[in-house]
Amino acid sequence: MSAQFLDWYLKIAVGSALIGGSMELFMIKTGFYDKVTALESEKQAWESSLEAQAMREALNPWINHNAEERKDS
Repeated sequence: MSAQFLDWYLKIAVGSALIGGSMELFMIKTGFYDKVTALESEKQAWESSLEAQAMREALNPWINHNAEERKDS
């Protein structure tokens, strides 16, 4: 890396860090992480429910495919 471009790379690094930090501060102040945590816990609760498991089994056409192949051979 040439010394003449070092200041340019330093400016880009500092600018990127400032933009990233301000985005993080905005997400913290608006409660973004709290909302995402709540949505993820609701998603996890739904995926572990009996209704979701039944839907997953009904929509998976390959669930018994290997068992049928073993019976045929």
